[in-house]
Amino acid sequence: MRIFAVGDIHGCADALEKLLGKLPVDLEKDLLIFLGDYIDRGPSPRRVIEIVKDLRDRHPQRVIALCGNHEWMFKRYLKGIETEVFLFNGGETTLKDYYRDGRLNIPEEHLSFLESLPLYYETEEYFFVHAGVRPEKPLASQEEEDLLWIREGFYYYPGTFSKKIVFGHTPFPEPLILPDRIGIDTGCVYGGKLTAIELPEGKTYQVECPRRWP
Repeated sequence: MRIFAVGDIHGCADALEKLLGKLPVDLEKDLLIFLGDYIDRGPSPRRVIEIVKDLRDRHPQRVIALCGNHEWMFKRYLKGIETEVFLFNGGETTLKDYYRDGRLNIPEEHLSFLESLPLYYETEEYFFVHAGVRPEKPLASQEEEDLLWIREGFYYYPGTFSKKIVFGHTPFPEPLILPDRIGIDTGCVYGGKLTAIELPEGKTYQVECPRRWP
């Protein structure tokens, strides 16, 4: 079984459609895993959610959509929790994209999609997560905050992990490929690239993206 993982999209729906068109993925037998951050900053977050949701709806056993910190912030915003944090991090583009007929109009199926996103997915060899994991802590005991937000404490860790951690969240100019860490956020919304990686082969697929933020 091949696994294809896709990095942070941030509302760049055009780039996502181009990237999906390049992937030799067979959803009858392969896995397609999205690492979160579908929304905010880029121009078309609603369309990104529609694309990912449609793929998962049609292939529920083969498409995994993880939660990113931006989905986490959006859900809190909708509950009135730390609304300014969401807006500071580019949330206004998501609100604008869901603004219809003079009000915020988010389809119920999109809300259900957001609530359904797991924090991680693992296989015998890999652990897929949005941001990373807390070193020297069992994978089964990781906390939500670290899975969604951790940065340097994870990818600069000098030790090794029990599984290969595939993550997004922190943008790198090119994919970070280490023996036990694979980072595939390559800053598409900042004028970088949208990246996917095929495992276990390690082949990457990329599309160029125009700068959308800041």
